Amino acid sequence: MENQENLKLGVCWILFSAFGFAVMGLCVRLAGNLPFVQKTLFRNLIAFFVAFSTLYMKAKKDKSVFYVPREAWKFLLLRLAVGSLGIFGNFYALGFMNISDAAMLNKMSPFFAVIASIFILGKKPNFVSAFSLIVVFTGSLFVIKPTFDFVKVFPALFAFVGGMGAGFASCFVRKLHSYNVCGDFIIVFFSLFSSLLAVPFVFFFHASMSLPQVLILLCAGLGAACGQFGMTNAYFNAPASKISIYDYSNIVFAGILGFVFLDQVPDIFSVAGYFIIIGTAILVFIYNSKNAAKRQSEN
Repeated sequence: MENQENLKLGVCWILFSAFGFAVMGLCVRLAGNLPFVQKTLFRNLIAFFVAFSTLYMKAKKDKSVFYVPREAWKFLLLRLAVGSLGIFGNFYALGFMNISDAAMLNKMSPFFAVIASIFILGKKPNFVSAFSLIVVFTGSLFVIKPTFDFVKVFPALFAFVGGMGAGFASCFVRKLHSYNVCGDFIIVFFSLFSSLLAVPFVFFFHASMSLPQVLILLCAGLGAACGQFGMTNAYFNAPASKISIYDYSNIVFAGILGFVFLDQVPDIFSVAGYFIIIGTAILVFIYNSKNAAKRQSEN
């Protein structure tokens, strides 16, 4: 009974997370024509202070939350690099694409994680995982809509690279967990690093902002913080194998918010890409769930 309650709680938290990230995407777009790096600075600074306050409270009880083994530092630095690539790519795309399209390409990160796992975790994908990668890449082309007009396709390519960065980052996080590195420490270190990366650009190329723009970007940061907080609590209460599929509700939330506030309606090609990518994710989720249940019954 308790496991079922934890599962329900995990689903609720991941839906909360998905909505938080959708609000972040909407606010990034509503902030207007500001440099995307300047927008990321707000997101990362708020994430830093929220995560640091959590880490500080934990450190009062256990100082080991700051401990990182020497051999784990290289994975932490790589997580910072690819994670920053993921955020910058996503924020750039959000300024030019339908927010649901950008969210869809960012949600390809689990499939990129399969590729990353080969090199980082030494895990070889099975036939289902390998075939799903091909299908999902095909679906992404419907959303990207490759063309010789580089100006139109450039934001979609950034979103694609952003999803790739997020996928590789998740694998480095798993690797760091194997060294017992505290998750809150990873978030704090990453938020600080990506903020410092943005500071020189913002210092030299910043654009003046109105009060509404500042408030909107603060809301974007709060939305991202809620998304991160919800994600952490979701996977604390339930395993990823049982709830990760619900993270795709972010696409639904982004689509609704984009339609209501921005009059954005995905075209038929994007919708087809959504069905291919989300459909593949559902099938892989069902396949993995059945295999997990079969292994448990055998044990």
